[in-house]
Amino acid sequence: MTTLNLVMALAIGGLFAAGTHLLLQRSLTRALLGVILLGHATNLLLLAGAGPPGRAPVLGGYAGGRGEPLADPLPQAMALTAIVITFGLTAFLLSLAYRSWRLTGHDEVRDDLEDRLIGSVAEREEEHIE
Repeated sequence: MTTLNLVMALAIGGLFAAGTHLLLQRSLTRALLGVILLGHATNLLLLAGAGPPGRAPVLGGYAGGRGEPLADPLPQAMALTAIVITFGLTAFLLSLAYRSWRLTGHDEVRDDLEDRLIGSVAEREEEHIE
């Protein structure tokens, strides 16, 4: 059984961290880049967890009677599904960013006035409690 080396683990963790940071930004373009990075990190994680490449995935208990364990085909199928989902989400977010840019001249998401009102009411209630 092979173990995940430290460089691959750091690369996957770095991609997840950068993707999460970008996803939390107010710009739709940065959120789009965050989704792309999260998709790549997910694919790397699934393929790294699948084991070493090059082994037969479907030949019975052991490959060719030599006693070598087989590769698991499920992580490869899940990585392919993750690629398709990431592509669809990327196309959707790209169209949202383009539409926002065409309508407002920028792609930054504005604050919702109702959310600000609820936040100010909650702050006033906290002041009265203290």
